Amino acid sequence: MLEGMGVEVGGPDAAWREVALRYFVEQLDSPETFAAFVVDDPDFGVVAGAVGNCNVHPPGPKDLSTLRGHLYNVSTEPAYRRRGLARACVIALLDWFRDETEVGQVELHATQDGEDLYRSLGFVDNGYPSQRLRVIR
Repeated sequence: MLEGMGVEVGGPDAAWREVALRYFVEQLDSPETFAAFVVDDPDFGVVAGAVGNCNVHPPGPKDLSTLRGHLYNVSTEPAYRRRGLARACVIALLDWFRDETEVGQVELHATQDGEDLYRSLGFVDNGYPSQRLRVIR
């Protein structure tokens, strides 16, 4: 998934992998604010998935909720693409946001490959491009 976004991931023992494992193990203990939906092939393992969490956010004129959903890590193994698997995972996650949380909005950062899927599910550009600053210590 990360490689598909042009991110250099390093080898199987790259330091970030252990940190990521701990993060996801901890998050899985918080089903009220974190969910992951996957498609498992008995012969291959997990072939598609989507992850989401709830973040505290100030309310605004168009959204009185203080929780905002974030959809991320949507991915499908290349050999399994174009079968609706990512769509099924994202829909399950959107249902979770609607039925199991109090979020007022769900946001994501789309890759070009996923943009059509998200638009077909009702996501729109918010008019504010995302930017990032890495904190150097």
